[in-house]
Amino acid sequence: MPSSHTAIRVAGLHKSFRMPRQRVHTFKERALHPLRPTRYDELRVLRGIDFEVREGEFFGIVGRNGSGKSTLLKCLAGIYGVDGGTIEIAGALSPFIELGVGFNPDLTARDNVALNAVMMGLTPRQARARFEEIIAFAELERFTDQKLKNYSSGMQVRLAFSLMVQSDPDVMLIDEVLAVGDASFQQKCIDVFHRLRDEGKTIVLVTHAMAMVERFCHRAMMLSDGHITHIGDPAEVGRTYMSENLHSARDDRGAIRGEEVRLRDAWVSDAGGQRVDTIAQGEPMRLHVAIEAIALVRGPAITIWLTNEDQVRVFSVGAREDGGGALADLEPGERTEFTVELHNPLSAGRYYLGASVTRGSAGLDVLLLRQRAADLLSYGADLYGLVAVAHVQSLTRTRSREAVA
Repeated sequence: MPSSHTAIRVAGLHKSFRMPRQRVHTFKERALHPLRPTRYDELRVLRGIDFEVREGEFFGIVGRNGSGKSTLLKCLAGIYGVDGGTIEIAGALSPFIELGVGFNPDLTARDNVALNAVMMGLTPRQARARFEEIIAFAELERFTDQKLKNYSSGMQVRLAFSLMVQSDPDVMLIDEVLAVGDASFQQKCIDVFHRLRDEGKTIVLVTHAMAMVERFCHRAMMLSDGHITHIGDPAEVGRTYMSENLHSARDDRGAIRGEEVRLRDAWVSDAGGQRVDTIAQGEPMRLHVAIEAIALVRGPAITIWLTNEDQVRVFSVGAREDGGGALADLEPGERTEFTVELHNPLSAGRYYLGASVTRGSAGLDVLLLRQRAADLLSYGADLYGLVAVAHVQSLTRTRSREAVA
């Protein structure tokens, strides 16, 4: 759990960028107009930011593109200078912000690890001692003597993340570059997050993945147009972020709909196809979501889930254009019904069927979101957990010879 001591304190932070209205692209332009004044527009990115992160806290920062998240992280890392305000960080700092930052593409992985490990606070002896662990975690044993310019983006991500973890800093700053890694490496990173959280490391994570925020973060903060709009409970901040991402209005039925897609219906049915709002544990059931495209939607993904009354998501499944559960582009006026069949695994209680429609390979463009599209009462379960899991159990009893004697 986080301590009462402060690891990061930010007060009155301002950051702006000067954007030239006219760019000089050639030497000829510069030679012909050497004294032409350059006019600038000021882009104010951070506007008086104030917050604190406690020691041992896993702190999430969310916001739409352009809200100032990455700029804030670079200010914390010292990559950007600030125009006003103060930043105080207690302990050694390790940033994991942009692909390739700090690496020299003309050096080998071995040389880059040696240089960057020292810059992160390790001694040359410590850097040499941890080199094998860094390379092993990154799964790059066969490429240690290759120049980084020959590495793929995923290989560079693995090396950078492994180096950050092995440098054992007090404070970690992580931007959402993990999306570049493959699925197996992302799972390794998630395992590391669990370990670091249990060890009480201070971590600041910038991400669009609300599941990561709710899963790991003690607190979260939302930025919008350079201001802090919400800070506190990760679930509440996540819901606010998702709502802000919607191009939404409400129709007469109370369904949240965007400019491009609307939720027409959501319901639960039993084995006979009848709509129900109660079902016994273990009985067959179907979850249904019906959507309608208002405009052309390319690369869509439909996701449905069940949450309990504590807003814990206990089941989630989606369909997208992924070669598996293929979902083609949605044409204007087209209606699509997504159905999932299963045997009710839920313990006794009330549950809510939620649904979303997103677009893009990373699913960051949220077109529709409904947290409680339908509700379901599960009964007849003799469970102590959230769901029933198919299993085989056995019980073996033995007596030692000494006890028999």
